[in-house]
Amino acid sequence: MAEMMITALLFVILFFVIVMIIDCHRFVVKEYTCISDKLKKDGRFVLLSDLHGKSFGDHNEKLRNAIEKIKPDFIVIAGDMYTAKENVCTDLVSGFLSSLAKEYPVYYGNGNHEHKTKLYPEIFGTVYRDYAETIKKADVVLLENEKATLPLYNMDVYGLEMERKFYGKFVTPVMEKEYLCKEIGCPPEDKFVMLIAHNPDYFKTYAKWGADLVLSGHVHGGLMKLPFFGGVISPKLRLFPKYDGGEFKEGKSTMILGRGLGTHTLPIRIFNPGELVVVNLRKKVD
Repeated sequence: MAEMMITALLFVILFFVIVMIIDCHRFVVKEYTCISDKLKKDGRFVLLSDLHGKSFGDHNEKLRNAIEKIKPDFIVIAGDMYTAKENVCTDLVSGFLSSLAKEYPVYYGNGNHEHKTKLYPEIFGTVYRDYAETIKKADVVLLENEKATLPLYNMDVYGLEMERKFYGKFVTPVMEKEYLCKEIGCPPEDKFVMLIAHNPDYFKTYAKWGADLVLSGHVHGGLMKLPFFGGVISPKLRLFPKYDGGEFKEGKSTMILGRGLGTHTLPIRIFNPGELVVVNLRKKVD
């Protein structure tokens, strides 16, 4: 009996290891539609987040081919495209983004990993400066608490680079909408407002601020996805986080939370493959 139990346990462990290996090396396409009477025209964009330096195929060929099949009007980056670690090389990521920028407009909001390398040059040297200069030269629009205006859509795209205290593991500081107004300004009421905010935990604040559409990442889908429960653990080490991945509503605001594409620290993805997110923007017709 004991031998049977041990055999069964080993089989279960092997099964999860196999799933983890497969899910860490694949991605799926997830599609959403956002409808608003503020939009002047329809559009489609791809959302990338949490790549953490990973490459799907040579120079991310598989990811680039998938994007080409989708034929987006533009691309949005929701942060953490590389991992903040000593001697990190960002050439693969910057090369990938530079190649995308030749074909599509790219709007980039930083995550906590880009922000960390920016804050601590004594640890990371010129990593962030060199990376930012490279992608800007390729015409990637890097939104460091800035906005870009897309008049054809009647849309403003904001990139929020929030302070590191908002990424603490055990404490969740309060974020008021006044903080957003101070950092990126108050949004107009007559435009469609898209906010790139890497951390989804403050969705209610983003909604109060006036975001029509919030684009986030950071949570990696909770590492492992369980039926009925969703993602298992958040970067704040909270079990079964409310915001793990997918579409969420708060008043008139929508948040689309990508499950990311790569991993870091804990290279775990179980029943939780990477996601290439597609968002269809639709002008509301009376």
